[in-house]
Amino acid sequence: MAALVVAVACLAVYAVAGHGPGGRGGPAAAGANPAAVTAVTTSGPAPAGRTVTPSPRRTTATPSPSRRPTAHPTASAHRTATPSPAAPSSAKAPAAGSAPLAPRAGWRVFTLVNRVGRTIWVGAGEQTPQPALSTTGWVLRPGQSISVRVPDHWNGRFWGRTGCSFDAAGRGHCETGDCAGRFQCPGYGTIPATLAEFNLNSWNGLDFYDVSLVDGSNLPMWINTVGGTTKDPISANGCSAAGCTHLVDCPKELQVHAGGGTVGCESPCGVFGTDQYCCRAQWAPRSECRPDQWPVNYAALFKKAEPFAYSYVDDDATSTFTSNGEAGYRITFGLSG
Repeated sequence: MAALVVAVACLAVYAVAGHGPGGRGGPAAAGANPAAVTAVTTSGPAPAGRTVTPSPRRTTATPSPSRRPTAHPTASAHRTATPSPAAPSSAKAPAAGSAPLAPRAGWRVFTLVNRVGRTIWVGAGEQTPQPALSTTGWVLRPGQSISVRVPDHWNGRFWGRTGCSFDAAGRGHCETGDCAGRFQCPGYGTIPATLAEFNLNSWNGLDFYDVSLVDGSNLPMWINTVGGTTKDPISANGCSAAGCTHLVDCPKELQVHAGGGTVGCESPCGVFGTDQYCCRAQWAPRSECRPDQWPVNYAALFKKAEPFAYSYVDDDATSTFTSNGEAGYRITFGLSG
């Protein structure tokens, strides 16, 4: 029976949005606010002059739905040092802090919450062409929240972008999570980016959802269910039975920098690109994809920061959650405590 449950869970995980590109971003773009929550803690000083310009191998790719191979982004050549806190007039972003939306048949209400000390530009993208969201970009200022409607059977992700600046036409750049230089995201963003992934009304009518750090981290995050018939495994303060939400203690070799500061923590697959870190070739079988046998167990650092989140491609057992009863969801960017 246990084997059947595991097999069903794995099949369902195969349908959850894959871990494609996230973004490069940073505290430097948060402005001068000393209370701003940074994406990571660092194990050493930021090398002077290192920018977020990626190497040519980091090109955007569409991920497979299950094994979540790391996709490598192409970053925009244009970078702005000063973020613009306002949404471009043409973007028609919903007003932050507006009243929660009422439930509607065939739709879910997702609430995006900013508990960090800087502005976040939230992006969204679909794993499958339909159903799709009509709006895929929002501005979320510190302490504010936004409610958005998401259709049943939606399969996609939300992520936070940081250090953004856009013109009135909705074009610009973000230091992390940038999606083709657009305020309204036309697809997935660049890595590293913390992802909130959903596959609604999937196997047996269940929702499958997770927080993913497979492609690295740029913001702390957790997900709560709202309504539905399944007990929420995560507290309102971002804690699970295994632990709470903390910053990633990012080693120097995984740090991403912009504007003189550390802005994200990339995955070892994204940085080194080896088959072992990426769980490819001889390390493709789940039995062989073992972080405890990596040259350095970087997955343990991500798991320590968010014990309920994916820390590497095959981290299903402790990281994929299900919900029944047409629940809504609350995605919180912030730290426990």
